[in-house]
Amino acid sequence: MKLGEKIRYLREVEGTLRGLDREISQLELARLIGKEMGKSISQSYLSQIESGARPHLTNGTRMLLARFFKVHPGYLVDDPEGYQNELISDLGGLEDKLDLWLVSGAERFRRDPALHRALLAIARHKDSRMCLTLLSTILDNPGLGERLMEVLKPEVRRKGKNGSGV
Repeated sequence: MKLGEKIRYLREVEGTLRGLDREISQLELARLIGKEMGKSISQSYLSQIESGARPHLTNGTRMLLARFFKVHPGYLVDDPEGYQNELISDLGGLEDKLDLWLVSGAERFRRDPALHRALLAIARHKDSRMCLTLLSTILDNPGLGERLMEVLKPEVRRKGKNGSGV
């Protein structure tokens, strides 16, 4: 992951932590840093970092952002080529890797409660691989997904039809 992507991700997390249900903007971040940290950083500087126009931070800026976001300063650099942030081990096997991937995905979609719950439910199931292959089989059969949704979750289908839900 590139530095700019990390800053954008941290803005998203910060917005969620502050109960905004959205990422905080670059301007909001600059103002919050000034207010809470007593230091200044401009919105345009943040924009340059996120766009990749400034691929490196000064040590002072790195320390300021690390303190604000409560992350290790070493996090605020580009990851090396081929870097994996998941634990990779042959001991856990494919199923454990799949479950970790599903949990990670659920966290990324926390703002969509139905999708968040669905991904976590699959990850918690004793055979998450089977759950996904079953879903594939259902989707390969025209109309089966819609029919199952009508039977299992009729309230979701009604919301979807009137435009106020899924």
